[in-house]
Amino acid sequence: MWKWLHPYAKTERTYHLCQKLLPWFSLLGLAVILVATVWGLAFAPMDYQQSEAYRIIYVHVPSAVLSKSLYSAMAIAAFVGLVWQVKTSFMAMMALAPVGATVTFVSLITGAAWGKPMWGTWWEWDARLTSQLILLFLFLGVISLYKAFEDKQQAGKAAGVMAIVGVINLPIIHYSVQWWNTLHQGASIMKFDKPSMPPEMLWPLLLSILGWALVSGAIFLLRMQNEILQRELKRPWVVALANKSAASSEGK
Repeated sequence: MWKWLHPYAKTERTYHLCQKLLPWFSLLGLAVILVATVWGLAFAPMDYQQSEAYRIIYVHVPSAVLSKSLYSAMAIAAFVGLVWQVKTSFMAMMALAPVGATVTFVSLITGAAWGKPMWGTWWEWDARLTSQLILLFLFLGVISLYKAFEDKQQAGKAAGVMAIVGVINLPIIHYSVQWWNTLHQGASIMKFDKPSMPPEMLWPLLLSILGWALVSGAIFLLRMQNEILQRELKRPWVVALANKSAASSEGK
């Protein structure tokens, strides 16, 4: 497995891979989100218990699912960087952190908007809500700790340790509804043997999750490119790339 991953330890190879993948993730992600949003908001049937208010799930659920996935990816990148001393892994970690923080913030805001008509309050110190808020603080903590060091290699190591330690919060988020008596409803789509949602509601939700994942991936790829350029600013290949871009602009 490591044979095909090893070349991407080189920043130049990783940069060009991001460049190739970015248009595909961007265009496909926007198309899928557009279809899923129109389908979910305009054509999915109304819920008999929650009425039209349930439609916020087409934003809330994808952002909540992606927040945990992005943190997991960030922690894996940190682990690879710490164990194998791959500097591009630390760059990937820091490219993921702001994306994850933004998605987690969206999940909290949309969760509050959903909670108001359902529970009668914008916020409750519920186990699921509180652990999700802690996840946001973990993302912000990784970013802050990284920026606190001038030596970016040491910054990556320190932030990487924090990212890995924070993984303990992920099972707490996932199982909080089962472990404690919470206001938050249980799983609806993760019961693959018999989901609680009818297909006409479930399919646009699954498409929305896919679309959010693709768009998050596109933003990550763009941030990864910027992270590489900032760290490798004086490298010959970056200088050559800048010169080529300048020559192309002049030609136009």
